[in-house]
Amino acid sequence: MNRTATVSFLITALCLAVSAGTLGAKQASPPVKPAPAIQAPSQARPAPAPQRGAKPIAPVVPATPVTPPPGYVIGPDDVLQVLYWREKDMSSEVTVRPDGMITLPLLNDVRAGGLTPDQLRDKINELAKKFFQEDPTVTVVIKTIYSRKVFITGSVTKPGTYLLTSPTTVLQLIAMAGGLTEFADQKNITVMRTENGRAMSYPFNYKEVARRKNLGQNIELKPGDTVIVP
Repeated sequence: MNRTATVSFLITALCLAVSAGTLGAKQASPPVKPAPAIQAPSQARPAPAPQRGAKPIAPVVPATPVTPPPGYVIGPDDVLQVLYWREKDMSSEVTVRPDGMITLPLLNDVRAGGLTPDQLRDKINELAKKFFQEDPTVTVVIKTIYSRKVFITGSVTKPGTYLLTSPTTVLQLIAMAGGLTEFADQKNITVMRTENGRAMSYPFNYKEVARRKNLGQNIELKPGDTVIVP
């Protein structure tokens, strides 16, 4: 081999070597890693979901008080609000149980049935004194009255239970019940009442009262009365 051929061979071999090295470098280059994701700050994380069965604690909002009728005493099913001044956590809304009791924070069971709102307020104030450094100021609000119920049954358009939200006579209750039906015995209506454990009955003649006769029989009803229209 002459000198010229030798030089050409070396140049060719060098070019092949450079090409192979470049290709190998490309194949061996590590893959580009993606930039790490930017995490949101801890303050932006959503709040954890509430546990199943957990109920949010809502503040007791004072209700518009119901004006009780004269002589009103608290009875079963009445809804009350007991509000503490400066002690909102102690305030609560309660329903009087059939036994006349209510349940209040710290005080547990307190008898409310048979008391006026003022009497219950004074009682709660006295019971709560031992839990406060200063004498508490309590207000009892009557939210709904359900205990003053009367009943009418028999030959009226809408027999059932009615609430005594104001003084109501027998004739007024019949009107509230839609009036007498066509075949009602208008002369022999009866008001049943329990007084001091004794069952009492009072006759009511619709025809006489409608003619403005013997108006004294149109008595004012009391809670628990039942008017029977045969």
